[in-house]
Amino acid sequence: MQVLAGFLAVSAAGCGGRARTGERPLEVLVAQDAESLDPRFTMDTVGLRVTRLMHAGLFRLDEGDLHPVPYAAKGVLFQSPEELVVELRTDITFHSGKPLVAEDVVATFTAIADKSVGSRHARIFDAIDRVTADSAHVVRFHMKRPHATLLTDLEMPILRADQAFGPPDSDGDMDGIGPYRLARRTEGEMSLVPAKDSALGKTPAHPITIRVVHDENARALRLLSGSGDMVQNGFSLSLIPALAKEPGLTVHARPGANLTYLLFRTDRGPLADVALRRAVGQMLDRELVGRTLLSGHATVATTVLPEGHWAHTTRPAGAMTFDPEVAEAAITALGRRGTKLELLTSTDRLRSTVARFFAQTLNARGLDVTVRELELGTLIARLNAGDFDMCTLQLPELAEPNALRFFLHSTYIPPEGGNRGRVHDVMLDTLFDDGDHELLPEKRRVIYQQIEEQLARGVYLVPLWHEDQVAVTGPRAATYQPSPEGRWLGLTDVR
Repeated sequence: MQVLAGFLAVSAAGCGGRARTGERPLEVLVAQDAESLDPRFTMDTVGLRVTRLMHAGLFRLDEGDLHPVPYAAKGVLFQSPEELVVELRTDITFHSGKPLVAEDVVATFTAIADKSVGSRHARIFDAIDRVTADSAHVVRFHMKRPHATLLTDLEMPILRADQAFGPPDSDGDMDGIGPYRLARRTEGEMSLVPAKDSALGKTPAHPITIRVVHDENARALRLLSGSGDMVQNGFSLSLIPALAKEPGLTVHARPGANLTYLLFRTDRGPLADVALRRAVGQMLDRELVGRTLLSGHATVATTVLPEGHWAHTTRPAGAMTFDPEVAEAAITALGRRGTKLELLTSTDRLRSTVARFFAQTLNARGLDVTVRELELGTLIARLNAGDFDMCTLQLPELAEPNALRFFLHSTYIPPEGGNRGRVHDVMLDTLFDDGDHELLPEKRRVIYQQIEEQLARGVYLVPLWHEDQVAVTGPRAATYQPSPEGRWLGLTDVR
């Protein structure tokens, strides 16, 4: 197998500006608090966003096509498909002042893989056999097998060696090498200040406060009053046009690396019939929803992976189309008119509105669909238990296509993973395994094209749309630009 010929040199980023003392921090408004600020355990969206400001990994995602690029790493070398050597940068220190060395990397990945630590991300690193230090700034990853997503997986934040095996620290006191350090956390508020000598290579200009404001109208009022400075994906998209007209507010939008989709229970019940699943998908006017309820801030999905992604397929064979007349005729031919189905959704206003529109559409074409709005915890519990017919869901970050394996491979049925639709497809399993083992991007691209085609044939889910990353900013954060995966690293560029 072809391997990289040598280290990929990476130049350090510019020195950047200095934080301004005594100024009011930039205030980022969010709807929910972070569950945890311990990167070994955090899974929620706000927690991931905040921890990636405080911490940094060996790699991060390119903001163009989302391929992994070195971050704390200076260069990499695959000496074989089962052995990766990483050279560390020598200009990085933890927030405490301790220099980053190979010992910290070894301890971090050894701890995350250790079942006694209990990291929620442990299974990501199943393919790693062990991690060793060749020298103070060279680390070697010994693999059990070739693992295509290794560089993307190494986005996991590096911890200080003496803290890596410690108990969970939800308050965020763990040392990091990210561009911000945590100054204070209280209920509903996190204060971050710029850090020097971080993996980013420059010092942000402004401190940040992340403030929890549950109500979107209250978030809008804080922006309008000048108290708040940035809200990302925190408003109903129907509200965005009105906010864009307000003096001093700016709307920033770019296509997002996410997927909103309709999931089916595929192994039993009426929707075990692929023909019925296809008919349901053909009845849904995704373009109309994107243009109206989403205010044009979404791209109709013909594939699972969004446009601009390095593995995107233009249009796979059998991609879902809007054809309600054909779908209604199919339901009649199948003898499925009047079939009772339950559509689960969250209590989020936009999501429930979309679900009710879908139900109205399906009912008008001969089905009997009821909508059930559930709090997130209850919704996930029902999905994991298989107690559903269909559900609207979103993958908020879809940077690495192998992430789909967790949701569609037959070995990941709950409680082992996220295959809540109970998909059993031998060909799909084989393709996901091939994509996991193949290192060459051009060959992986072909594999994921075949996965897209198999998903279209099986109609295990209906790709609905890829929503834009939409940020609304006040004057002080007017230069902020969102990234396709929704992270907040753009805050470091606000001057």
